[in-house]
Amino acid sequence: MKRLLILALAVVAVGCADLVAGRALGPSDVWRVFSGGGDPLARHIVLELRLPRTLVALGAGACLGLAGTVLQAALRNPLAGPEVTGVTPGAVLGAVAATGLGLAGWESPAAVVAAAMIGGFAGAGLLWLLAGREADDPVGTAVYGVLVSAVLSGLTAMVLLVAPGELGSVVQWLVGSTEGRVWDHWTLLWPWALLWALAAWTLAAPLTLLRCGDEQAAALGLRTGPARVAALVCAVALTAGAVAAVGALGFVGLLVPHLAFALFGAGLRVALPGAALLGAGVVCGADAAAQWLSRLLADMTDTDRLSVPTGALTTGVGAVLLLLVARRSREEGT
Repeated sequence: MKRLLILALAVVAVGCADLVAGRALGPSDVWRVFSGGGDPLARHIVLELRLPRTLVALGAGACLGLAGTVLQAALRNPLAGPEVTGVTPGAVLGAVAATGLGLAGWESPAAVVAAAMIGGFAGAGLLWLLAGREADDPVGTAVYGVLVSAVLSGLTAMVLLVAPGELGSVVQWLVGSTEGRVWDHWTLLWPWALLWALAAWTLAAPLTLLRCGDEQAAALGLRTGPARVAALVCAVALTAGAVAAVGALGFVGLLVPHLAFALFGAGLRVALPGAALLGAGVVCGADAAAQWLSRLLADMTDTDRLSVPTGALTTGVGAVLLLLVARRSREEGT
């Protein structure tokens, strides 16, 4: 519990850093607004633009951290994650297809969540069908997951070719960005995230048994099939909420569970809240870093139009970390 408290305080600090990372106002201006002062423009920027953006980043990160942890526990696969099991690419395909058909858009986040849910379930179902009897093999499942993700990404590209006019409105889903997030996005995200976070926490005991293997779990009286389906539904729902809010943030759901298990151990009643806090801190920290980097590039190029997407940062850093983890695992195995 002490580690959870320390981590929660660190997440609060990261959120504060995100609030002061924008270009227009400095830390003193932000503090003045939260103290009840500031001019109308400053109050609008902080309270209507920066604050909901920070909250959405925290909420989406928590969803992805939880989703990845639930997937890795349910599938007993350290390589499982929303990004490489077809869940995130499927959710992105659903959101993009719905936008291309005019059924959803950034102005209708509820429709985006529904479309992302359908796509996420389709991606997870396709992986389940392909993996079949090899679902217990982590490497085989990972290979099928990469193939499914590649197919779904290709279908998304085809949708963009059919409806090129929608490219500008869906590119944020493909890369992952917190730009332009307002209170409407947060109002939809937080109850969804809270609902499925509570569902994930109630599954902590079954997930712990599933991590021990189906035979051991069944011997202890767990119905492994329904428990795993419930866990997958929870993971897809959490991923869909995050994708609908910020798009595809690469490697967050894959790497955060490893950090959570390393910090909090195998007990999921503690690891799941830890994963939520870690995911929130990682995404919010990446958003702050992306804003600072955007400011630096703007100063270097003398233009205000450059903006580094948060998803580009998480994907780049996550890829490097994944290579390091894979290399370390290989050295330990030899």
